[in-house]
Order: sequence, then C-alpha cells, then structure tokens
Amino acid sequence: MLIRSKRGWELPETEATPEGAFLNRRAFLKAASLPLIAAALPLPALAAGEAARRNPRFALDRAMTDETLVTTYNNFMEFGSQKDIWRAAQKLRPRPWTVAIDGLVAKPETIDVDTLIAAMPVEERLYRHRCVEAWAMAVPWTGFPLKALLDRVQPQGSAKYVALQTFKKPDVATGQKQFWYPWPYQEAMTIEEAANDLAFMVTGAYGKPLLPQNGAPLRLAVPWKYGFKSGKSIARITFTKDRPKTFWSTVEPDEYGFWANVNPKVDHPRWSQATERMLGTDERRPTQIYNGYGEFVASLYTGLEDQPLFM
Repeated sequence: MLIRSKRGWELPETEATPEGAFLNRRAFLKAASLPLIAAALPLPALAAGEAARRNPRFALDRAMTDETLVTTYNNFMEFGSQKDIWRAAQKLRPRPWTVAIDGLVAKPETIDVDTLIAAMPVEERLYRHRCVEAWAMAVPWTGFPLKALLDRVQPQGSAKYVALQTFKKPDVATGQKQFWYPWPYQEAMTIEEAANDLAFMVTGAYGKPLLPQNGAPLRLAVPWKYGFKSGKSIARITFTKDRPKTFWSTVEPDEYGFWANVNPKVDHPRWSQATERMLGTDERRPTQIYNGYGEFVASLYTGLEDQPLFM
C-alpha cells in the first residue's frame, strides 16, 4: 500500500480559493474593488491571464492572501518607494509590449508578449512570496516555467547567467527620474536556477491578467529567494557568460547580494529574518530555509558553501 506523507508546504484543497471563482471574468469586472483598473485593461491582456489549469505539484501551507491586499500593497521602485504605488502604476500600459531575448542563445528574438504567452505551457501555481522586509503573502500565479522559454531560445553552452531587465520609461514611471539608481531595474540568476522547476514567468494572478502594480504584463517569480529578485514588467532577457550587475546589489552591496536565498539564520543588517508577517494580519510565522522550497532547490547550491548565498 502506498502511503503518501504530506509535505510541510501543502495546503488542503478546501482552503484554496475555488477555481471557478478565479475564472469568472465577468464577475470580476462587475465586482472588482479597483474598477478603473479593470476597465483600462485591453481584452487581449485578459485572455493572457485566464483559464489556466492549476498544477497540483505546487501547493501551500497557509491560506491565500486576499487579492485586494496583493494589488494595493506593492514594491515597485519605478513608481516610488512607498507601498501605495498602485495608483501611480496605472500609467504603465502593458499592451502593446515586446520582450527582447538576446545574448548567448541560438534563437534570439524580439517577440510580442501575447505571442510568447500563446506559445508557452501556461498553468496556475500556488506560491509563497517572501519579501526581504520580512512580510509574506501567498498568491495563485498564472504563467509558464522559465525553462520553457530556455527550451525555445536554446542557450549556448557558454551561457552561465540570465539577466532580466525591466522597461525604462521615466515619463511614465517617475521613480526612474531618480538618477542615482541604476535604471533600468535588472535582476539575474544562474542558468541552473533559471532551468529549475520553480522558476516561473508570471502573466496573471487570481485567474486574471497581471495588473500594472504587480508587474504586468510579464514578471518573474522565484519563490525560494527574497522578493526583490523577482523583477517586474520585464522587457529584456539576456543570456551571458559573466555575472550581470543587479539593481540592489549595486545600490546597497553591504545589504543585498546576488543570491538572496531565504534563510531565517542570516539577518538583514537592519532587521531579523527569523520570522515573517503574513500580509493583512498580525500573524508571524517562522521563516523557512529557502522559503520552504528546499526539496526543489537545495541541490543547486551544493559546493557553493563559500558563496554569500543568502544576502
């Protein structure tokens, strides 16, 4: 008899938001708490985030975070450093949008984002998100594995890193007028991290397309790392043999490193990482190594003990 042990990150299906509620676009447009945002989204964008089948391999150990909180409590430096940037972010128009994929690949291309999404195996995944500021949330993301994009463009053997770069539009994103920051925002990972099953290109949330403040039309989710590694509104993906410079490790090299893997035992210089606050509650939970995703990613770091893997 097969006995299946429940993993620590799993959530009973009864605690997840019903799939039908995710997929009802008409109900969303009528009842959304942010009606102006919904009305501003073009129809092609709506199709990109909907009707994805949930992948049961990725589950949660906690209840889903309320959608309103996820869409109104945001970090997006391009629009400012406060958490209420969602209004300012509505200036960003996620369609039309192209993504340039270049560098050390056999098949470089500049492609319309909806054409790219249509060519990818889109699914829904329930992921935890852990901010370096010690707050956390749990979100149903829609998107496709980053590995599927790697398979499409075929990185060369000399490609060791993947850099993901956001847009640069200071007339739209006034935070980019702050010349002391290294715009555009760029994050990066190793080719092995990019090919890992967890690395996910996000196109929607809660069964709907991404809103601008959440990184429309395309963002990254690497849930074993702190949230600043998951760049938003990606416009370029570059494969390179040299480690790229990244935004926060350039701005504050003493506080933010290249790897940024979640670890309760390695504090930020200005606060503890031992616990996390679930968004919208006063609840604090113990922080888990790799944000609880060690079974997927711990093997990536074997032999790298001399690296500053966690900040």
